[in-house]
Amino acid sequence: QVQLVESGGGLVQAGGSLRLSCAFSGRTLSSYTMGWFRQAPGKEREFVAAIRWSGGSTYYADSVKGRFTISRDNGKNTVYLQMNSLKPEDTAVYYCAAKQSFVIVNTAGYDYWGQGTQVTVSS
Repeated sequence: QVQLVESGGGLVQAGGSLRLSCAFSGRTLSSYTMGWFRQAPGKEREFVAAIRWSGGSTYYADSVKGRFTISRDNGKNTVYLQMNSLKPEDTAVYYCAAKQSFVIVNTAGYDYWGQGTQVTVSS
């Protein structure tokens, strides 16, 4: 059974940093792409970043490029989202997701989702 468990959300002031973690279990990750998405109140869920587990290629939404970094730890089966220079508009519930695909630029097709973690950025 595939499980994704996020952690690391919280309240931070604008300009601050947070690191989200997502622990994956139940499958071998070598053929998977892991992604982070977010959903703000009253808005559609949007793509944030993705990483191909094999090789570590990454892909970012324009809104976070240069501020957020996605990475993975093979030994811990964990993907991270380092968020720097946070803005109030980054406030959202952040979700980790996984799909069995090497195509990281396709933001659709994610089969497995975590429960989400709240990130709140105060001005």
